[in-house]
Amino acid sequence: MEIKVIKIETPKDCNAILGMAHFIKTVEDIYEAMVNSVPNIKFGLAFCESSGECLIRVEGTDEELKKAAAENMLRLGCGHSFLIFLRNAYPINVLNALKNVPEVCTIYAATANPLKVIVAEDEQGRGILGVIDGLKPKGIEDEKGVEWRRNILREFGYKK
Repeated sequence: MEIKVIKIETPKDCNAILGMAHFIKTVEDIYEAMVNSVPNIKFGLAFCESSGECLIRVEGTDEELKKAAAENMLRLGCGHSFLIFLRNAYPINVLNALKNVPEVCTIYAATANPLKVIVAEDEQGRGILGVIDGLKPKGIEDEKGVEWRRNILREFGYKK
């Protein structure tokens, strides 16, 4: 078995959601969850089918993001995994809907940070072991950091 690190090339001003699902119906059900969660959402979705034709299935509302998701998933190549790039929304706006899609098994990451995927590969195929999401901590927040965090959440409209 070989361990690899695959960097996800996220388009500018996008968030990424990486997960695992189990059925070809996933692409259409995730599409519906996305568009029903956020009107006018811009996203691209790619799903690695791991049986039959073993194709990367692609859906979305934005051609650039669909292409980027498909290219990243071709490099990642882990069966039954999916990748969504989104604009005009944040993962927090769609995660509950995604978790309620019957085929979705796991969400590994939902981030705007640099993202790397740790992959195991053997003669059968590839699987996701985990992710590296962003940078490691530089310390513990102080009172100034607490104040900044509380203010930015209110500025974004997530807290009153």
